[in-house]
Amino acid sequence: MTQPEKQPRAENAITYETSGVDTQQAETAISAITKAVRQTFDFAAPGGRPVLDLGYFANVLDLDGSLGLAISTDSAGTKVLIAQRVGRYDTIGIDCVAMNVNDLLCVGARPTSLVDYVAVEQLDNGIMQQIIQGLHEAARQSHISIPGGEIAQMADCIRGEAPGSGMDLVGTAVGLVALDQIIVGDGINEGDVLIGMSSSGLHSNGYTLARKVFFDHLGWEVDREVSELGETLGEALLRPTRIYVDPVLEMLKSDVSIKSLAHITGDGLLNLLRTRQKVGFQVHTLPKPPAIFSVLQRGGGISDAEMYRVFNMGIGFCVLVAPEGVDSILATAEEHGVDSWVLGHATLAEEHVGHVQLLPLGLSGDGSSGTFSPE
Repeated sequence: MTQPEKQPRAENAITYETSGVDTQQAETAISAITKAVRQTFDFAAPGGRPVLDLGYFANVLDLDGSLGLAISTDSAGTKVLIAQRVGRYDTIGIDCVAMNVNDLLCVGARPTSLVDYVAVEQLDNGIMQQIIQGLHEAARQSHISIPGGEIAQMADCIRGEAPGSGMDLVGTAVGLVALDQIIVGDGINEGDVLIGMSSSGLHSNGYTLARKVFFDHLGWEVDREVSELGETLGEALLRPTRIYVDPVLEMLKSDVSIKSLAHITGDGLLNLLRTRQKVGFQVHTLPKPPAIFSVLQRGGGISDAEMYRVFNMGIGFCVLVAPEGVDSILATAEEHGVDSWVLGHATLAEEHVGHVQLLPLGLSGDGSSGTFSPE
């Protein structure tokens, strides 16, 4: 396997913060509301009390003492601004669904339904038809229903790339999981094997940084043909988020001992640390990221540490499994047309707990600070 090459950091490199996204401030804001949110757990009627703490990819409500309803909410993010630039909206519905159902999988749930919320500056029936087309396709891939939704016309609140084009697309998904089969990263042993499954590209994270680099810094347009990509910039940026429902559900049905599951979104491989058990990860193999990442990194002079903090870098979903289950997981991914790799292993060594070490790049990610830095 070709390892990614270490990239030097330019003096004036563009970062997520300089692009307008302050992740540390976001963490501070979340911490400030956590106490009040936890207190709402006590308000719940029977069937509505969460069984997990905050911080996992999804939470689970105890329906009847044996069956849980997993719930998650997410959006297509600022990827909608790419759709506006390109004038194509038939893929962002896939992104909205994918971001939600992939999170539900991480607690061991089978996704069942999603409701969507579309806020628009001005209502355009043609655009709405394209959005629904994407939602429909994603529902087909995920085996879910869309039993309802909401369209809000909010001209005073929303702005887009052009007058009247502003929009936001959000979804809330639910799924089912037996309460005794919830996966949150318990029972992890030293040496459990980390397997990564390929992403389709940027998925739906880091687009504020990507837009800053491509449009503001480089001055490129979405119709620019980029030889390294073999397509236009807009086509590469609009490639929808991969949906992992089919391969992961098959893995969950097997007799393989799966210890944790992680959807690799914002914060990159630091998402691996979202486990109940305190653990660390040593990544000794990294696949070569798709070309869109190298074009972006070079164009913005972005460091390896920043790229692996913000983006999935070609790894969209991870499975932590007991060593004897490795071949089965790899075979299932292959059967579903998804490339997969053994990336590394879990470690319980005290000095490594709470860290993700990217050994080929000499980087260590600190879960508490949410950053990667040279070791």
